[in-house]
Amino acid sequence: MELDSSNINEIFRALDAQIGVFEGTSINLVVCGGTALAALGLINRTTKDTDVLGTIEKIEGKFHIYKIEKFPDWLVGAAQVVARDFGLPEYWLNLGPASQLESGLPDEFEKRLIPMNYGKFLSVYYTGRIDQIHFKLYAAVDRDDYHTQDLAALKPNEDELKAAAKWVLTQDVSETFMLILKDFLRKNGYEKVAEKI
Repeated sequence: MELDSSNINEIFRALDAQIGVFEGTSINLVVCGGTALAALGLINRTTKDTDVLGTIEKIEGKFHIYKIEKFPDWLVGAAQVVARDFGLPEYWLNLGPASQLESGLPDEFEKRLIPMNYGKFLSVYYTGRIDQIHFKLYAAVDRDDYHTQDLAALKPNEDELKAAAKWVLTQDVSETFMLILKDFLRKNGYEKVAEKI
């Protein structure tokens, strides 16, 4: 089975229940990638896994995102049971994009997160559309594959794509990368954006 808009809520409610079985504590996960796209109805597609950026806490009225070096044992156990029950890959819940916290997030990223609560223990803060455009552009330049399709499906306007391109250039400041980015934009119909960065 893969995750899609029809089963994501059920899977995360099951994960919440299993966190209780494993005597875990409350956790707020920041999720990007295909799971966020499907959960928010931004793109109707399936995904094999859930990409977790980190955890988020609200302190004195302000959100703070924290990197997770590794999931706590109770969350690993809970996720493994859910994987078994739903026929998901063993590591369907993973920290693949966690290093992004070190290289930097788009400005005001936290303010655009969309929270959903799945029970007593689990809340998921999904990456919003604007930030998905940022991430998808960055991924698409490196790997011209389904990320390019996702970016097109998000239908960014010129201003949104220009803002995303400017952020992407903070992730790799080399002249070579700028040329690759401009070439990608031109090849995918974003000539005006390529001219303005």
